[in-house]
Amino acid sequence: MGATAMSAIYSVTVPAEAAGASTYRELSIFGDVFERVRAQYVTPPKDDQLIENAINGMLSSLDPHSSYMNAKDADEMRTQTRGEFGGLGIEVTMEEELVKVITPIDDTPAARAGVLAGDLISKIDGQDVRGLKLEEAVDKMRGKVNTPIKLTILRKGADKPIELTIVRDIIAVKAVKFREEGDVGYLRVISFTEKTFDDLEKGIEKIKADVPADKLKGYVLDLRLNPGGLLDQAINVSDAFLERGEIVSTRGRNEDETRRFNASPGDLTDGKPVIVLINGGSASASEIVAGALQDLRRATVVGTRSFGKGSVQTIIPMGDAGALRLTTALYYTPSGKSIQGTGITPDIKVDQPLPPELQGKVETAGESNLRGHIKGQSESEEGSGSSAYVPPEAKDDLQLQYALQLLRGEKTDPSFPANPEKAELKN
Repeated sequence: MGATAMSAIYSVTVPAEAAGASTYRELSIFGDVFERVRAQYVTPPKDDQLIENAINGMLSSLDPHSSYMNAKDADEMRTQTRGEFGGLGIEVTMEEELVKVITPIDDTPAARAGVLAGDLISKIDGQDVRGLKLEEAVDKMRGKVNTPIKLTILRKGADKPIELTIVRDIIAVKAVKFREEGDVGYLRVISFTEKTFDDLEKGIEKIKADVPADKLKGYVLDLRLNPGGLLDQAINVSDAFLERGEIVSTRGRNEDETRRFNASPGDLTDGKPVIVLINGGSASASEIVAGALQDLRRATVVGTRSFGKGSVQTIIPMGDAGALRLTTALYYTPSGKSIQGTGITPDIKVDQPLPPELQGKVETAGESNLRGHIKGQSESEEGSGSSAYVPPEAKDDLQLQYALQLLRGEKTDPSFPANPEKAELKN
């Protein structure tokens, strides 16, 4: 969760206070230890790895979300936030040491080449997949646009392996998936990348075009299993449903570093009722959205307590060496509450039971359980987080079904529909 949680990306130059003499003596000790390890460790260590590990040790002692990214990691982070990469266009997992295709994405090189759901990839450019981690295999399949890759595929019913040569292309990862649940618009925000608001806007436009306004009961905004992403996208998504009000504020160690972000006029959903779904997998940017729509009484929040990551990480480029991801602020909801270590409490708690095969195997996830986390101002022994399970089939999804019943008037609750005139704002 910490690796993918919400990050504000910008370069910062801040003058540091001059270090005292004792600090420089400690740095001298570090230099002595470094030289001793280089000279006397049982096997010759690599200097760059020693330094990188030392930096990471310093940062990980601060909190679980501050870290150093080498050049490769920093490039991967930029790829994730762009929401597109050079690749084949397949969703994959591991099965019996082979890469299994969950599904090829429509209109991508893999789909056009004939890759099918259920295919097992046994070789990539002639190299056996067995022995590779999933991340390593995915790394090999990604690459520069217009470069070829050869896959050896085992397919059920085929009498011999299938050899396919596929040319990589730009793969745009959908940040928002949408559909109509009859008379209700369903919007699932998967992550907050540079494409999230645009995808959300397209989804709302499509739903409004397909369902007449007098028939459309409202929208379900599903933020479950959403680990976060970019701060500006969380603000834009919140603003899509709001006409006015403060969305979020961030506060650093100095009072003059406080930043406030406000909604602008224009509700893309034309004021239709909104229900937000959250669970223990909803973190950071998704908690900003849930907290804003809840405090401003624009939406009713349904589900279980969110993860509770209320800190902002600034990405500071370090030239060719990579980048520093450093916790620089905490964020606060419109009512002035910090989510750090507490999470968002739903207006209506609806538990999603685990199927028998997963019982005892899914742990409750939460910021308050992370070793070395920053203790939140309102954090209690109850902590944050909850189960992060969502059934694959909508018919088995009790939280979604509850939301649909509320929107259709089949269930009632005092917190629904939300009333913006009763917005909870700080004094």
